[in-house]
Amino acid sequence: MWPSNSGSDTTSDPAPASGYDLPVLKLGLNTGYWAAGPPDGAVEAIAEAERLGFDSIWTAESYGSDVLTPLAWWGASTERVRLGTAIMQMSARTPAAAAMAAMTMDHLSDGRFVLGLGVSGPQVVEGWYGQHFPKPLARTREYVSIVRDIVARGGRVEAPGPHYPLPVAEGTGLGKPLKSTPHPVRDRIPIFLGAEGPKNVALAGEIADGWLALFYSPHHDDFYRQALTEGLSRDGAHHDLDAFEVVATVPLIVHDDVEEAADWLRPMYALYFRRHGRQGRELPQRRAAPNGLRRRSGKDSGALPRRQESRGGGGRADEADRGVGSHRIR
Repeated sequence: MWPSNSGSDTTSDPAPASGYDLPVLKLGLNTGYWAAGPPDGAVEAIAEAERLGFDSIWTAESYGSDVLTPLAWWGASTERVRLGTAIMQMSARTPAAAAMAAMTMDHLSDGRFVLGLGVSGPQVVEGWYGQHFPKPLARTREYVSIVRDIVARGGRVEAPGPHYPLPVAEGTGLGKPLKSTPHPVRDRIPIFLGAEGPKNVALAGEIADGWLALFYSPHHDDFYRQALTEGLSRDGAHHDLDAFEVVATVPLIVHDDVEEAADWLRPMYALYFRRHGRQGRELPQRRAAPNGLRRRSGKDSGALPRRQESRGGGGRADEADRGVGSHRIR
């Protein structure tokens, strides 16, 4: 949950200088993207995380390993931790497929699943999934609405579109509204949105149960708080600031040398700044993220060096990755 100034009970004493009360901090473990294969030590790390009392385990996907299979495989050996996707790519599955997976995972985990969704970026959406990227906010709103309707199982699901019409208008004409066969463990599975730009963060506050903050920085708390509060104040929002969950992914490298530790993270940041941002033309919906992120994460806003798209976002930094200054990471 986000720190608030509402005076709610907290274990933090004394109050921080910011004037905000801090709720109890929960810890999660994000296994991240796969490189050439499964990450070494993931099984042992997950077992230790549950033993230590971690709250949650998260998996990721982009254009390699999928997000659900490892979560189900590794999650089968757990009993208490929440199991979440951070994130499930919306363009990889229809809303119905996402809802089916969420209900299945929720059954197998006895109600511990968290559905983290995100739009990704145009290079992955159009280049890997073969889907159109424009209007990500409208697509997200429609997608989440359909998932909620399917999970709630209140009746046969219909959706007018325009992005995900159910039944589809074109075709044989034999399509008809359907209702999920399995009954849900919970009629409302938590949905978190991965978001960076202010409009998307506000949308998370309005329609979701939590926000997956990949690049959150406390130095820009006011920026995110303003966007999230705007969404939470909209008609139909499900939570207030005290109840809304904020899950921030924080990379942790243990090393004696700060610059060498940063080298392990530069490829990931370069991947997002370059691959998910501006490539030839800048889409209006993406101006705040990640290009706005680059401006917020450092004093300079110059272009990053171009590099060959020869590998993913893991491992040591090469010369091009060093264009991501340490001041953007620390």
